[in-house]
Amino acid sequence: MRKTCVTYVSLCFLAACLMGSVASICAASQPVVIGVPVPLSGQLEAFGQMMKNAFEMAVEDVNRAGDIHGRSVELRFADDRGDAARVDDAYRRMASAGAVMLVGGYASDATYRMARMAESGDLPFLVCTASADKITQRGWTNIYRLNPPISEYTQGLEDFWIKNFKPKSMAILHEDSMFGTEGALRMMEFCREQAIEIITHIGYDRVTLTPARLRSRLAPLTFEPPDVIYMISYFEDALMLVKSIKALGIDSMLCGGGGGFTLAAFAQAAGADADLLLTAALWSDQVDTLDNGSFHKRYAQRFGHKADYHGAEAYSALMVAAEALRTAKSFAPHDIRQALNCIYMKTPFGPVKFYSHEDFERQNNIHTLVLQIINGRYETVWPPDKASAGFILPKRD
Repeated sequence: MRKTCVTYVSLCFLAACLMGSVASICAASQPVVIGVPVPLSGQLEAFGQMMKNAFEMAVEDVNRAGDIHGRSVELRFADDRGDAARVDDAYRRMASAGAVMLVGGYASDATYRMARMAESGDLPFLVCTASADKITQRGWTNIYRLNPPISEYTQGLEDFWIKNFKPKSMAILHEDSMFGTEGALRMMEFCREQAIEIITHIGYDRVTLTPARLRSRLAPLTFEPPDVIYMISYFEDALMLVKSIKALGIDSMLCGGGGGFTLAAFAQAAGADADLLLTAALWSDQVDTLDNGSFHKRYAQRFGHKADYHGAEAYSALMVAAEALRTAKSFAPHDIRQALNCIYMKTPFGPVKFYSHEDFERQNNIHTLVLQIINGRYETVWPPDKASAGFILPKRD
């Protein structure tokens, strides 16, 4: 009887070991899932699609280079439409798919809510585009950001104006999301610091904006055109703004604060109306960063159009996430965070290292650029050591 019991226990132990081994083998053969929240429909679809393209390029490169702890990487996209009301469902779908971390986030309002949920769910989230300052100012230990906060977007532009062309007056136009509002506040602060007169400050709802409504709000500028009209907008409203300003004959230098003003589709659709427009930017295919030439050429060849900084951010963020997962001791949240904390790497977007400064935590920092549309092409005009062309001052009537 004793021998039989011992034999039975041994067989049970062996079976358990075999089951454990099978489970380990099955787990090792399953891909590691990364959740990717981006707007793939709605008004922000153009940005989300560019990011999706770049993410897919990156995951192919990651998997081609070798596995991560014996596993390939699989992306699970979730369309949040850039709408905070859709975030809860998008988050649940990524979490239920077994995502070990999130990478992405475009619109600041939606990304802020996603970050709150990721923090509550103990899921590391590497933000790569959403720029509202407070995303990395809440002390959330799971939230990291590749791109600079909106208050730092215009550092290059501010430096350019101070050293080259200091405007005496400015009108500030912005859509009313976190991105637009916080960017406008920073520009207002810069104007006060530099004694630049703010002629008008116009905020608008991009969803309900119409050309007729916009022209009525812009009409007063025809009597007193400011030196600069500074705009923070997405693609469709950026196009509407520029065309309306030109149609009214407002004779001011036009300047964008990133967002929709950096897309090749904007320059093409705006045509001559956007000639010599300036815009703040976070990246240019003309700037020498690690493998930048390869990235933007491969992207253009594959998708038939150029990427702007949104594509470079997405591609680089996934490379950073893959490196963190590769060096992490496990896929447990605390191990992924520890790996992200130790990251220092060069990417097509630029160098990446997360650190704390002022009120920001786990925030990467880069030098921003100034681009100008010259003959339908984006040229880097600032800083001087990265310039592909000289700045052309628009003539005023």
